[in-house]
Amino acid sequence: MVCMGNICRSPTAHGVLQKMVADAGLADRIRVDSAGTHGYHVGEPPDERAQAHAARRGYDLSAQRARKLTRRDFSDYDLVLVMDDHNEHAARALCPPGSEDRLRRLTDFCTRLEAHEVPDPYYGGADGFEHVLDVVEDGCEGVMRWWMAQR
Repeated sequence: MVCMGNICRSPTAHGVLQKMVADAGLADRIRVDSAGTHGYHVGEPPDERAQAHAARRGYDLSAQRARKLTRRDFSDYDLVLVMDDHNEHAARALCPPGSEDRLRRLTDFCTRLEAHEVPDPYYGGADGFEHVLDVVEDGCEGVMRWWMAQR
């Protein structure tokens, strides 16, 4: 999961997908992580607001720490899921030749909501964090369906 600073959207998506994977009994088969295209917050925990809103829905983000996306992520993971146009562009610049098919938008997997991107809630209010959770849950459910269909 990839956003700009790895403190709001991508850790939220990381936590949501990680819980879905665990609930499905697949934690030994699917590894979930998150990163930022920029290193603004490396080593920091997710934004307190993101953690609070996620916790209300049963997702624990507290153990996560921000890190920066690397070229190696494209070989270490089957999917590198970005949140928006800006981060897709930044991730594509880092993506090694031959790995382009691993780079997708999380919203490509949404089935209930019409969403082109997961909007950045950082400068907004509580509604923004709730909307992010709605979009992320939809996208992560789609990722789980995709993964099961691949196997």
